[in-house]
Amino acid sequence: MLLTFALSSLRSSARKPASSRLPRPQLRFKTRLVSPAGFRMSSQQHDESKSKVLVFGAGNFGSCLADHLGDSSHTVYMWSRVEELVKHFNQYHRNPEVLKEHEFSESITAVGPEFPSAELVQSMDVLLFAIPTEGVRETLTTLRPTLDVDKLPLLIFVNKGIEINTRALTLEIIADTCGPAIAKVATFISGPSFAAEIIKRQPTSVSVVSLSAAHAERASQLFHQPWFRCYTGEDPIGVELAGALKNVYAIAAGMAAGLGFENNTAAMLITRGLAEMTRIGTAYGASPLTFLTLAGVGDLFLTCSSSTSRNYTVGYRLGKGEKLDHIIKTLGSVAEGVTTAKGLKAIVDELGVAAPIASAVGGISSLVASSTYL
Repeated sequence: MLLTFALSSLRSSARKPASSRLPRPQLRFKTRLVSPAGFRMSSQQHDESKSKVLVFGAGNFGSCLADHLGDSSHTVYMWSRVEELVKHFNQYHRNPEVLKEHEFSESITAVGPEFPSAELVQSMDVLLFAIPTEGVRETLTTLRPTLDVDKLPLLIFVNKGIEINTRALTLEIIADTCGPAIAKVATFISGPSFAAEIIKRQPTSVSVVSLSAAHAERASQLFHQPWFRCYTGEDPIGVELAGALKNVYAIAAGMAAGLGFENNTAAMLITRGLAEMTRIGTAYGASPLTFLTLAGVGDLFLTCSSSTSRNYTVGYRLGKGEKLDHIIKTLGSVAEGVTTAKGLKAIVDELGVAAPIASAVGGISSLVASSTYL
C-alpha cells in the first residue's frame, strides 16, 4: 500500500536570514510516497514523436544529457552564460570547458549568453535544468513570466543540493517561484550517472520521479534508450535528499582516502552514510525505501568510491592538506556537496536526528572555508 504523508505549508517567498533558526522544512502538498513496488521500470515502448529540448547549463551533466538527447534524434538547445563557449560549441561541436575530447551531436545548438527569449522558451516541449542548486531560484524567477501554465513544457531538474541560506529543496524553490501547481508536475532525475560514462553510452540506470506519475513517465520515455534505463517513482523529496546528501558522504570518503585510510573505512562510511541519509530523509517525510534505490544507495556507492566524483575529489584533496578555496578554484566544475555540507549540521540539529558523519563534514567545511582548519 502506498504510504501517504501530508506536507502542510510551503515556506513563503520571504525568507528568513541564514542566521535565524528555520522550522522543519514543510511543503504545501499532499504527496504519495514510494511503496516497495513504487519504483517501476519505464515501458520500453518509445514515444516516436521527437521533442524540442532546452537545457539550462553547459557543465558536465548538462552537456552529457544534451548529447544523449541529441543523439536520440531530439532537437536540443543548450544555454550557457559564456559567450566564448556558445561560439566554440556551434563552430566545432565541442565544449571547450568540459568533456573536451567529445564531439557532440549536431542536433545540439548552443544559445546565450543572453537568457533564452520568451519565444524560444514557449516553443519548447521540455525544459531541462542542469545548473547548481544555488542558481535555480534566480533562473526560475527570470523564467516564470514566460511560462504558460496551460501549455507548460515538461520541467526536468537534475541538480543535487540544498539551497544553503534557506535550506530549501528544489521542489520548494519551484513552488516559491512558480507556484505549487507547477511544482506538482516538476520531474527529477537522479542516480549513479557519471557524465564521462554517459557520453560513451555505457549502460546506465537512473531514478525518474515526480508527484505526477504521468510526468515522471513522460520524462523516462524522453531519456530511455537500450543503454540508458529509467525507473519511475513518486517520492521527489526522498530522491532530492538522497542526491544532495550523498555528496556530503562522498567528501567524507574522499577525506578518509586522502588521510591514508583504506577499504574498511570506506565500507564503514558508505554503510553508516546510508543509515544517516535514511534517518534524515524519513524525518523530512520521505520513504525510507527510496534510499535503497538507484537514487539512494546506488548513487551513494558510486560517488563515495570513485575519484571521478567531484565531491570525492574535494574530500581527497582536503585529506591531503589543501585549502578548500584553492580546491574549488582549481576543480574545474561545481561540487555541490561543499555548499550542502555547510548548512547540513543546522538541518540535522533542527530535525533532531543522529547523523554524526554529516555533522562532522559540515563542521569541517565551515572551518576550512574560514581558513582556521588545515
